[in-house]
Amino acid sequence: MRSKARLVLASAIMALAVSGCSEGSLQSASSTPVAVAASTSVEADSEARIADIVSRMSLERKIAQLIQPQINSVTPEEMRKYRWGSYLNGGNGGPYGDEFAPASEWLRLADEMWDASTAPLPNGEPIIPTMWGTDAVHGHTNVMNATIFPHNIGLGATRDPDIVRQIGAATAVEIEVTGIDWNFSPTVAVARDDRWGRTYESYSEDPVLTGQMGAALIEGLQGKPGDADFLAQGRVIATAKHFFADGGTDQGVDQGDVNGDIEELMAIHAVPYPMAIAAGVETIMASFNSINGIKMHGNRDLLTDVLRGEMGFDGLVVGDWNAHGQIAGCTVSDCPQSLLAGLDIYMVPDDAVALYESLLAQVRDGTIPEARVDEAVTRILRVKMRAGLLGPDAQKPSARPNAGEYEKLGQASHRAIAREAVAKSQVILKNEGVLPIKSGANILVAGEAADSIAQAAGGWTLTWQGGRELTNDYFPGATSIWAGIEEAAVESGGSATLSADGSFEQRPDVAIVVFGEQPYAEFAGDRKNMVFGDEEGLELLRKFEAEGIPTVSVFLSGRPLWMNRELNASDAFVASWLPGSEGAGVANVLFGAVPATGKLSFSWPASCEGMPLNGPDGALFAMGYGRALDDHSALGTLSEDCGFLSLSAGSEWYANGRLAAGVSALAGGSDLPNLRGQGDGLVARGIDKDRQEDARSITFGPGGSLTLNGSGEGAFVISYNLPQAPAGQVTISSGGEPVSVSPQLTIAAGKGWREMVLTQACLGSLGDSLTIATDAPLELSVVEISRRELPAGTQCSF
Repeated sequence: MRSKARLVLASAIMALAVSGCSEGSLQSASSTPVAVAASTSVEADSEARIADIVSRMSLERKIAQLIQPQINSVTPEEMRKYRWGSYLNGGNGGPYGDEFAPASEWLRLADEMWDASTAPLPNGEPIIPTMWGTDAVHGHTNVMNATIFPHNIGLGATRDPDIVRQIGAATAVEIEVTGIDWNFSPTVAVARDDRWGRTYESYSEDPVLTGQMGAALIEGLQGKPGDADFLAQGRVIATAKHFFADGGTDQGVDQGDVNGDIEELMAIHAVPYPMAIAAGVETIMASFNSINGIKMHGNRDLLTDVLRGEMGFDGLVVGDWNAHGQIAGCTVSDCPQSLLAGLDIYMVPDDAVALYESLLAQVRDGTIPEARVDEAVTRILRVKMRAGLLGPDAQKPSARPNAGEYEKLGQASHRAIAREAVAKSQVILKNEGVLPIKSGANILVAGEAADSIAQAAGGWTLTWQGGRELTNDYFPGATSIWAGIEEAAVESGGSATLSADGSFEQRPDVAIVVFGEQPYAEFAGDRKNMVFGDEEGLELLRKFEAEGIPTVSVFLSGRPLWMNRELNASDAFVASWLPGSEGAGVANVLFGAVPATGKLSFSWPASCEGMPLNGPDGALFAMGYGRALDDHSALGTLSEDCGFLSLSAGSEWYANGRLAAGVSALAGGSDLPNLRGQGDGLVARGIDKDRQEDARSITFGPGGSLTLNGSGEGAFVISYNLPQAPAGQVTISSGGEPVSVSPQLTIAAGKGWREMVLTQACLGSLGDSLTIATDAPLELSVVEISRRELPAGTQCSF
């Protein structure tokens, strides 16, 4: 493994040096050593100061440095008592419980937490300020008025590290306005299965392109190591995440399993990390996923031997949201394994005190050597020292440069950067002469998404999952795609009309249809296949096609999807990704104000099944494809055959709170009419999901089982929710041998309502019964169970 890691490190640096980056990118990559050694007198002095601080800290204060709670749970009073080393706001977190709080409230809380962490200690121990981390993944988008930049998938399509570097710098300034220290960004995942709900957080399926873009954002956020402004005014701490292989899980399941030869996995998924380290990244976040059955948060071989020993990383490793609790033998509040593996900070949003107490006890009883604690604390203090948070010059958040200058949130220069990035990210897949839109044209703009800034921004925007319920009033100063088109149309001497449903009184010269995926984040965006099923855009396109009106599709998405029907019905098709708050950048390309330069950073699928697609084989458009505005060559008619479109409704076994006629449910030997009641080792009760008692919560005791008997053909499809991971072995069978599904259910646990697809591929046989059994307590909720004929080769999924 180590020899391979060295090879990956060397090849990544070489790839960065010979790539097509700008001259500035080349200089930054080639002039910065991978391991930042304390060789200068300044660094040596800093290391000596850190060692002195650690020597004077009590064990209690050391353990507190390793703990990171969230603002929804921690108070300034608790901060004063325990002196947590850091804290964060989650995707749905805001100061004082208000996720839409004005920027002034974010800064006020930052000051309160700083004051609490720096209050004098009675025993004269060193005072160590806390630091605040946030997920500013496409701008400082937890805070209203901030500039919303395109998500990473769009930035990958720009192929422009310089614009990404500018985005990092602008984001850092806006973060400083609110007094926050640390950004959990960039994501340098190499997404290799586009069914993954975080695909839009990846710059590309190509490891080198991902590394180049990630390094550029790090330099924008932190500055370049050795420069006078490194981690100074206008700069914040960056994080490369998630180490490693989060983009390589089986079936693209978020937090899932990555399996395969470790050297082959590293040759893809480890490549961006040497580039990030070369760019000076101060923190790296461990990933939720497992590698060949070992959860990354407990993987010493990778977190310590490779990341530290081979790649030379000397910053801190932070955990992800309660991810340590997924390690075998761990709970959220009890997990020495992570610290021993190489984690430095536990992200433990709501159980900080319980984890603190268990770690303290484990050091005292020898489970954890205090030397390992000192090592982690040293790394944390090193980052704080470099960021100016330690020492006589450290200032409370409101006293720092940019703090409280609220006019810098969404300022014109930042919006201009975003608008340029949006324009450079647009990828034209089809154009039969309708683009650029002619001057003086009468334009109809259709689709619910056209005037929705929230849909154009996607997930991680004001709220964790984002959402169209966020009206444009939540985005003052932003420009929707419709508003950008209207302005451009008027400037060209024409006119534009907004009609979400496509109706019109005056026949337009051209119709622009804006449609796409609804916002989502992480596991909520996981898919079973690559079919874009929402037919709003398709119906509009076919309506205009029937009326002989030329159409332009503007497709909003966090990944390439199977769009053959929409491509056939369009005269022009633009992959717009998730452009954010500056919709005028889309209009700039549609009207030809700027050239179309965007190129796919992911392969576009020719088929709808959703198997991993990385490279030209099986691609309708290969990575690197993108038309210029004057490329009017015919695309031709695409096949619209897709097994997932022609599926029958199937046969429902349980839906709307009732078992179907001819279907029975048994708990052991006891009948459960309409899947409720009590049987042998099992209790099923009615709960509300979408309507009154339409779902069932089923509680299994040890040895409990549920059997459904009925008839039908095809796979079993179950809509279910698993609040907690199984405590023991869970099996499923359908007329054959029971198959263990405990690992899959462990990944699915805690992620809300999901769909389980059980095909012959995993069950071996599909009979007229379905049995779920467990040897330990289990709580499982279901809202629908059906049988469906699925395309041949459909995988089981959870």
